[in-house]
Amino acid sequence: MSVTALTARGGRRGIRESFSDFAAASPSRFALLVFAALVLVWTGLLALPASSAAGTATGFADALFTAVSVVCVTGLSTVDMTTHWSGFGEVVIYVGVQIGGIGVLTLASTLGLIISRHLGLRARLIAAGDTNPLRAHRGPVAEGQAVRLGDVAGLLRAIAISVVVIEAACAAILFPLLLRHGFSVGEAARDAVYYSAMAFTNTGFSPNNNGLFPFAHDYAFLTTIAVTVMLGAIGFPVIYALARVIRRPAQRRRIVSLHVKLTVVTYLLLFVIGGGAYWLLEHGNAQTFGRLGAGDGVFQSFFLSAMARSGGFSTFDVSQLHNSSLLVTDMLMFIGGGSASTGGGIKVTTLAVLFLAAVAEAKGVQSMEAFRRRIPGDVLRVAVSVVLWGATIVALASVSVLAITRDSLDHVLFDVISAFATCGLSTGLTMGAPDPAVYILAATMFFGRIGTITLAAALAQSQQRRLFAFPEERPIVG
Repeated sequence: MSVTALTARGGRRGIRESFSDFAAASPSRFALLVFAALVLVWTGLLALPASSAAGTATGFADALFTAVSVVCVTGLSTVDMTTHWSGFGEVVIYVGVQIGGIGVLTLASTLGLIISRHLGLRARLIAAGDTNPLRAHRGPVAEGQAVRLGDVAGLLRAIAISVVVIEAACAAILFPLLLRHGFSVGEAARDAVYYSAMAFTNTGFSPNNNGLFPFAHDYAFLTTIAVTVMLGAIGFPVIYALARVIRRPAQRRRIVSLHVKLTVVTYLLLFVIGGGAYWLLEHGNAQTFGRLGAGDGVFQSFFLSAMARSGGFSTFDVSQLHNSSLLVTDMLMFIGGGSASTGGGIKVTTLAVLFLAAVAEAKGVQSMEAFRRRIPGDVLRVAVSVVLWGATIVALASVSVLAITRDSLDHVLFDVISAFATCGLSTGLTMGAPDPAVYILAATMFFGRIGTITLAAALAQSQQRRLFAFPEERPIVG
């Protein structure tokens, strides 16, 4: 081999080593860059004439917004998703939501594990940073997490298996139901696969002109969609832990971590509270549940409660909800799903930690406790940061969109929170919105999907050890 070839080979190896070092040392910045690159690639693909049903290039604002909505698995759109895109465009969208739902770093690590059957330390660190915001900075991390560093390979296998199994099961159930609604075999097969992907990734796009409206009274269809959405939103670490419990029931207490317990309990509590709130507030609204019987109204209330967390599907016009119900939906969307899930929002464990901190303060105890476990203070700091960053992004985006569109506050706030929480429910604001408002909503989706902690860690310097401390002084709070 010539000297030139050796030099080139060494240079390529040096670039790969530098790239790998950067990815492992700062997963947050790596995730930010990769997601941005993915959005640019999908924007270019969707802007192609081949992606449009009319055979013409899609405008930059619409292509960018759709690309962000797809990669960030949001479900909002500025064009008619059922008529605007060609078959090629629909394939691009389908692949994009699969990548975005799993997480690009997790997907890359999973593919590496499948190909090489081995996961090195750097790959484990990258994957761990993608599934745990507490690893956003350089430096040691306590291993008392839902998924320890040594369990990352098992988690990646669980992610790959759960995506295939859950989506396949959903499609298999939906296929005969679609046939019963008069779809041809080809249409039923296509729509079943499409709906299963959009449900599990919590995206909410529909291949039909009327969305889920034709299936509003098909409770088998809606239940399948709701269960699939909830499985995607509860989080891969929870699915991984529950799968281990099924395989090894004798070790249940050791396997089920505090994260899993907090996620499941908080998620189900919010689901029940949300369903009850919708029924109480909407049972007299003739535009939503008022025209339905008691049983139908209760079912639709709980279906909306599941979709409001991050699913994005709806069986009626969301803009017809009472303002009180819109506000309830705002809160549910802002909370979102579980950590390391296909859902968005600040995450249910963040809410749980803040609640436990308030309870501890009210009791006068120094530490947060739950399920006979003590939660360290640094977790509370992360939870507070997530909420403050999220509220700041929503506030700035809402003010900007209000100034541009001059629309009503309840509708603007609803769609902005839906964008931040990557939910996909909409009052119709995005259709026909001016380009500046479209760009602001696209940025809101992007920041909401990558996570507020990931964004803050990517913009800040890595953690540094201080060799001094300032004098302590207590301000008045409250």
